[in-house]
Amino acid sequence: MKRNYILISMALLGLASCETDFLDRAPLTEITDTDFFKSASDLEIYSNGFYEDINASYQDPGTDNDAINLNGQVTMNQVVTGTLTSANAPGWTWSGDWAKLRSYNYFLQHAQLLDTTDEEIAHYIGIGRFFRAYFYADMVKSYSDVPWYNEALSADSEEMYKACDPRAMVMDSVMNDLQYAVDHISEDIGTRTRISKWAALALQARVALYEGTYRKYHAEIGLQGDYERFLEKAVEACETIMSSGQFSLYGNSGADYGLLFNSPSLDSNPEVILQRASDKSLGVSNNTSSVQGWQWSLSRSLMETYLMADGSRFTDQPGYNRMGFKDVFEGRDPRFKETFTYPGFRRTESGSPYIPKITAGCYDQLKFYPRDESLREGWDMDYTSLPIFRYGEVLLNYAEAKAELGTLTQEDLDRSINLLRALVQMPAMSLSDANAHPDAWLIEQYPNVSGTNRGVILEIRRERRVETACEGLRWNDIQCWAVGELFALNNEGAYFPSLGAFDITGDDREDIAILANPSNTLRLQGLPADVRSNLTLYYLEKEDGTDDGFYLSEGESGHINFTSYLQNPRHFISPKHYYLPIPLSQMTLNPNLKQPYGWE
Repeated sequence: MKRNYILISMALLGLASCETDFLDRAPLTEITDTDFFKSASDLEIYSNGFYEDINASYQDPGTDNDAINLNGQVTMNQVVTGTLTSANAPGWTWSGDWAKLRSYNYFLQHAQLLDTTDEEIAHYIGIGRFFRAYFYADMVKSYSDVPWYNEALSADSEEMYKACDPRAMVMDSVMNDLQYAVDHISEDIGTRTRISKWAALALQARVALYEGTYRKYHAEIGLQGDYERFLEKAVEACETIMSSGQFSLYGNSGADYGLLFNSPSLDSNPEVILQRASDKSLGVSNNTSSVQGWQWSLSRSLMETYLMADGSRFTDQPGYNRMGFKDVFEGRDPRFKETFTYPGFRRTESGSPYIPKITAGCYDQLKFYPRDESLREGWDMDYTSLPIFRYGEVLLNYAEAKAELGTLTQEDLDRSINLLRALVQMPAMSLSDANAHPDAWLIEQYPNVSGTNRGVILEIRRERRVETACEGLRWNDIQCWAVGELFALNNEGAYFPSLGAFDITGDDREDIAILANPSNTLRLQGLPADVRSNLTLYYLEKEDGTDDGFYLSEGESGHINFTSYLQNPRHFISPKHYYLPIPLSQMTLNPNLKQPYGWE
């Protein structure tokens, strides 16, 4: 019988939210050893609580995919504006991050004691090792070297105060955990809301690709001579999924691509490997409607990444850098209108055309927004199901790993990238053409790519950015490719050729106006009275002389820019800013810890 893992975890693991410090808790073994872990069913119930720790993301905060994020607490915003220090850094607490690890290790220790079949025990040990690997892969991304623990420590254990273990040792342990999970977790679990062998393979591919490319492009960790085996493991994991026949891409249009991200159910979608399912009857919801017009919009840089529908580059179009809002939507890759809120979009069938948020850049996000208004019932009450691992990412991982290894062939592209393109009716990628004519616009973004495969690596990165936009993967990509300077860009929004009134909904009727200030309305003269009365007005300077958070890059014309970047200039320090500082309080508790690169 299916169990909803979120509700079960809330019921069974309520103690996990207790404010009592981890070190002060009574050992769980006083109750659980003898009274709880008696059957495989007990293991399932306990492990249900782990699913809260693996998330489905629906935005790319703090990256170059966002024009602006008004939430100043986004970690990368704090890093690049210099407001994050070891004194105010979050995380690393024994009552938070490390408590998750203790629950996994506790589970693993006691799963081996059950009187049941070896196969069942191995399946659940695989589940525990999957989550431990997921935890440590994230910790290594944040800190590089971290202490490795493979048992549930008691409060007085000296091991809790040991130094960090080397990244190489920790990542080998992560890969060992993932291989065990792949080898022992059941293939057929009857639902895509549970960890299966296929989800373990998808995570193995994601982690191996990340670590392999990280080692290849990051000299500071001293592991550049040991990256190929990770990329080879990524290829192997992807090939296992691809050859299984268990998954395929869904549909044959841009609209079908969009359905992956705004459907009430993904149970029958052949692309979904693992999902976070919604269920109104059980109160399982999300907040995906907030992606449109709340705290962020998407960036000019992301907009320019999408190709034209005929496969040519948008950035090769004459005057591409001065195209107005409506014009940039013409003749583009169909995924563009499934990701960006396009002119004429309506939230309801009978409603007015949606007006994008000028103060956030004008390129409002559409991907993940629930199109069916019956699925939107209020704040944090959206009822769409969200993919966590999907086959499209597997195809991207396969192509990228082979390209970085230098073994990519046209046949490889045809069974990966070109399947993604064919689904939305885009022309196929040619290996020879990509390498013969590398895109100068992409070279500027990724200047450290070199070699005979340079052009195709750049084009795969384009495809990856387009296909997975807003899915929470862009941060990882920028990190592992060692192009952290992209985090520090003052990302721009849409272009406006002047001040005045503009039609941005496509109905040939002016919808918004950008004026110098409330007193300067000369540019509105000549408009019909009914049009003027319905304009949404924006001012570079408000009545009291303060700004409205944005300006145009050329004064009275240009791309939307943001005054917050003027007040807090963004900068990226390499390699320091690829890592987070360990909180000072934890350094005080454990003097054996050392800060990551540059945070001393």
